[in-house]
This record gives sequence, C-alpha cells and structure tokens, in this order.
Amino acid sequence: MTAETLTATRAASTFPVAAGGPAGVLHCAYGVYEKDANAFEDGDIFEMCRIPANCTVVGGFFMADDLDTGTETLDIDIGWAANGVESADPDGFGNLGVLTGDAFAAGNLSAVAGLMYPLQGTLLTDGPQSFSAETVIQLEANAASNAGHTGTMSVVVYYIMQ
Repeated sequence: MTAETLTATRAASTFPVAAGGPAGVLHCAYGVYEKDANAFEDGDIFEMCRIPANCTVVGGFFMADDLDTGTETLDIDIGWAANGVESADPDGFGNLGVLTGDAFAAGNLSAVAGLMYPLQGTLLTDGPQSFSAETVIQLEANAASNAGHTGTMSVVVYYIMQ
C-alpha cells in the first residue's frame, strides 16, 4: 500500500473555520477521523481540522482508540501543514513515538485501553504557537502499524484570536 493523505470533514477546505470573537476568548477546533481496517502506512497524513488566521494555539489533545495491538509499531506525530506563511512542522505539537493503547503507558494519559496525549512539542519548548494564516492541523504516521488498525481518532485544539 502507498502512503496517502486523508481529510476529516472538519479539515476540508469547504468547512467554515470559526474565527470570530474578541481577542483572548478561548476557541476550540476539532476533527474526527474514523480509521478503517487498512493498515497505517509510513507517510500517511490525516488532516484533522483547520484553525483560523491570526490565532494562537494554547493547548489541546489527541485521543484515539487503541489503533495498534499486539507488538505496537505505530508512530504518529501531531503538527501542522504549511500555510503560505508558516512552514510545515509535522511534529510541532507532538513527536509521540510508538503509541501503545495500554492504560497510563509512556506519555499516554488514558486510564483505559486507548490513547490520550496532550498537545506538546513547541507548546512545551516555546509556549503558545501563533499562526498568521489559516492552517491545517494534521497527524502523520511515521511507522506502519502492526495489527488492529481500526478506530476513531480525534484532535482538539484550543486557541485564542490575536
């Protein structure tokens, strides 16, 4: 199989992006993708949601079912696509390493089988991340999955308008 780019409904270029309201009011963007039985391939990109121009991301998280069972090999990063102003950073919000759906495994905040990781990356090293143009928040698989493959993936992004 070949790597592909898959787009969740809320990441489609035709989906309206919430950008109104006064500066400093917390907004939320989210995307959900239902993964079918096909294996994750190295290089698969899942466009999850869009955030508006002139916003600053202050937090968020990635949640999913246990997407890889047995001896886990699936490695997914959270980041953003290039937007014409800021460069792409595929792991700007998290280089999560190999994901395990076991409760409270390394970095995983889930108390049950499944995945829950806070956005991190630049948020930990540099603080909130600002964007000048509308931007796609994405997941990228860096290693193929071993087994399992099916389930729901969600990304939630908290931002304020500048």
